[in-house]
Amino acid sequence: MARDEALMAAVGARESPPTLRLYEWDPPTISLGYFQKYAEYESLAPPARDLAVVRRPTGGGAILHDLELTYSIALPVDHELLSRGATRLYELAHDAVVAALRPLRVAADRCGVTDDSGPTRGPFFCFERRHCLDVLLDQEKLAGSAQRRTRHSVLQHGSIVLGNRFAQQRTAAVAAPFQEAIAHLRSAFPVEFSRVTGLTAEPGSWTSSELAAAESLVAKYAGEEWTRRL
Repeated sequence: MARDEALMAAVGARESPPTLRLYEWDPPTISLGYFQKYAEYESLAPPARDLAVVRRPTGGGAILHDLELTYSIALPVDHELLSRGATRLYELAHDAVVAALRPLRVAADRCGVTDDSGPTRGPFFCFERRHCLDVLLDQEKLAGSAQRRTRHSVLQHGSIVLGNRFAQQRTAAVAAPFQEAIAHLRSAFPVEFSRVTGLTAEPGSWTSSELAAAESLVAKYAGEEWTRRL
């Protein structure tokens, strides 16, 4: 989370280019949305209540990150992909997810229906909420996204679930073995994102300034003041 906030700031300051980042979580971790109350996490039953917990800089419901791939996209506020509104980025990213999963014979599609969840209301887990642009498989949520917007940049987080070992978070899951699916998605998602956006995604490395900025934020995300802020 520290690295994503550092990227968002660097991209907004034009010190780093627009960035797509992919990563996994180890150990399994619950990330709270920016507006969620910490007491909701405390009220969970085991085993979810016993997992590590962190608060994201982005909104939405909590996610139990385990057998999944997380993406983050950091863009300056005047980027062309945001010219039709920030929610257009949800549509593009989820279209890329759907396309990237097809070779795995996953017939996923957009939800098409939005429930009454909001920044401060709705089920605890994001995957029990529904937005019309969410990605579903057999009526269960497979991928969803959330954003943080500042005066200078937009950060979008998305979770693509490939398997589920925790019944407390109801999700879809793909049939392919996890390691096969994660390896495929790591290569296919950037390709499909480039295709749907018309942009070129090139491999990059962390700069020393990005890493230094992220390191300065680690204590924030590891500390109780931020995690328990609501």
